[in-house]
Amino acid sequence: MDIAREKLARTGQPAKLRASLFGPFQLTASDGSEIVISNKRARTIIAKLLLTPGEPIDRAYISKLLWPGRFEAQARASLRQCLLELSKLFESLDCDLIDATHSRISLKNAQAETEIDGIETALAEGRYQQAIQLLMVIGTQELLEQLQFGEAFEAWLAGQRSHTEQRLKSAVRDALHRLDRQGKTDIHAALLDAWQVRDPTLLTHPVLGRNEGKARIAVLPFRSLAVPDDQGFLADGLVDELITTLGQTRQLLVAGRTSSFQFKDTDLTLPEIADLLHVSHLVEGSVLRRNAEVRMNVRLIDGQTGFESWSYSYNGTEDDIFSSREQVARTITKELGAALQLDIAEPDVRRMTGNKEAYGLYLQGRALTRRAIGDGVLETAVKLLRQALELEPEFAECWTALAEAHVYTAVYTPCVDKLGEAQHMAECAKKAIELSPNQGHAYAMLGLFEWTRNNAVRALDLAFKAYQLEPENPAVAIRLGSFLLYCGRTAEALPYIEAAVDQDPVDGRNYGMLCVAHLNLGHIDAAIKAGQRMADLGQPSLHLAAATAASGNHELAVEQYQKTRLLMNSVIFAPAGTTPMSPEAMDAYWLLAAKGIHSGREEDRQQYCQMLEMLHATFPDPCDPTIVWPAIWMGYAPMVFKTLGKQITPPNMVGLMSLWADIEPIRQTRLHPDFMDFAKRIGLVAAWEKYGWPDVLPEPSSAN
Repeated sequence: MDIAREKLARTGQPAKLRASLFGPFQLTASDGSEIVISNKRARTIIAKLLLTPGEPIDRAYISKLLWPGRFEAQARASLRQCLLELSKLFESLDCDLIDATHSRISLKNAQAETEIDGIETALAEGRYQQAIQLLMVIGTQELLEQLQFGEAFEAWLAGQRSHTEQRLKSAVRDALHRLDRQGKTDIHAALLDAWQVRDPTLLTHPVLGRNEGKARIAVLPFRSLAVPDDQGFLADGLVDELITTLGQTRQLLVAGRTSSFQFKDTDLTLPEIADLLHVSHLVEGSVLRRNAEVRMNVRLIDGQTGFESWSYSYNGTEDDIFSSREQVARTITKELGAALQLDIAEPDVRRMTGNKEAYGLYLQGRALTRRAIGDGVLETAVKLLRQALELEPEFAECWTALAEAHVYTAVYTPCVDKLGEAQHMAECAKKAIELSPNQGHAYAMLGLFEWTRNNAVRALDLAFKAYQLEPENPAVAIRLGSFLLYCGRTAEALPYIEAAVDQDPVDGRNYGMLCVAHLNLGHIDAAIKAGQRMADLGQPSLHLAAATAASGNHELAVEQYQKTRLLMNSVIFAPAGTTPMSPEAMDAYWLLAAKGIHSGREEDRQQYCQMLEMLHATFPDPCDPTIVWPAIWMGYAPMVFKTLGKQITPPNMVGLMSLWADIEPIRQTRLHPDFMDFAKRIGLVAAWEKYGWPDVLPEPSSAN
């Protein structure tokens, strides 16, 4: 809310008085001289009016707040005396500031401005140095220090302090986002430093220019030249260690695991892979095992030419390589730095496990979890990871991997007990954090669980904590971006999502969130491009059809939604407990759905809404995403409220991110009179009060 600008627009003149609300209250004239108000209750009345300009104060309320314990008549008389003193003071200054009636007190003529107004206005108008100076002046001072009038006043002041901190934080966050988009890294850093004096916990958006000066590399799966019974897990383990170790090096940007492992046994040339991964260099290698002897070869490849620019060899037994793999990763990192002419400090390699069998089971289980799709894939992954933990109960990374396997089970399989899987996920994540507090990804998993408990504030707290611990982990960045999307903070979410896509560019699932983010922001062409990329990578891009419908091409949107059926039925199983449809019935259902969601015809929409009512009444899980997602796309608010409003689960929570597109008919849910009650019930309002209101919803005025 740009209060200072509103004042100037109403009066045509800048404020005559300036008030300092942080620290002890102080009022100064335009020439800088202090205006002394000796009565602390009179100072408090002015401060309260300035905190909520345009909102009158009820005289009965303020008299009880500032004179607790007095009889009503005495309190009102004291208030009248205060107001009389203030009136005489401002009259002597030729400043008509207060308008007092029999029942209310308010400010008039907008002649006073606070440092809060000054910071907000300076940030909104791009006067960042001025905002930085003001932030440094207030420093760590609290709002209205040295004022105490009893318990009721303390409760009011605590609320005002919280609201004001959020108000400033939102303004700073929005300014940081603009600076990110503009690539103004120096002023971005200065503003962040100024705010972190006050709030050290604030995390910045991933700066779009953050990769400048970094060498972009990818570690490709090593070839396993081994005996027939070897499944290549030693080679995969070495790659895993390298990605983790190199990712901790600030001079390098390392492609994510998901994208790197897409190129196992590929026929593409090395320059083609480098182009797809957006990297300048590739690390590839091989592991040759003959009996007990192992030879490992590692090469650094120029991504443009495909030529080798450096190589490294290691000989020893399998046990030697396993026991010294962290040191091997350190050595390769150091040698890579020399080859790339980078002064790389020795990374702090995270110790995993010394149990070779447990490590092999962990790698197998995590590989299957990453794959996710397929009959029995995740069931086998969970089994392997649990076997690993039976051998090594203090294997923190394995607990994190098991947490992810459980949430994927809830999302990608016909799971009846979705909340049970979420509970298992949370238990595993807590165990991982207990064993290794730096497990950022585990915090992100725990955040997912908090959504199912309608605790969006805690979910965001955990996601920001995860990002603070692992800012270069694309899986962590995409979780934080998705949580912000769920809250409608799309502009803030977009840089995190873009960072994850940039680092993991062939993970199709990330493009779904990128598509939604652009759609919510009104970037229709960019949304279509992201949705199409998701489909090209083999993922069912239902959001592509939504973006196409938003462009006005309803016929193509219906066609795209129908085509999604071919992918959807191969990667997502039918809802648990339902009877499989015949191919003919499935075709008819998908046509009904496609028309209902995207044809733009109200009769089609109404027909599919009736179908959703029937599914809601008959499905074992009445909150299944096959009901929730279409209800959101069609703006069918009653169904959204009685599904997501009843129970959020790992698969259906994804629908939350689509609530914020300012297009028909999606916006109908947000415009429904019961929307704010729904938002409060599922924890969104509490999250908005702490982290900022959605891009498409104005922040409500604070109450007296």
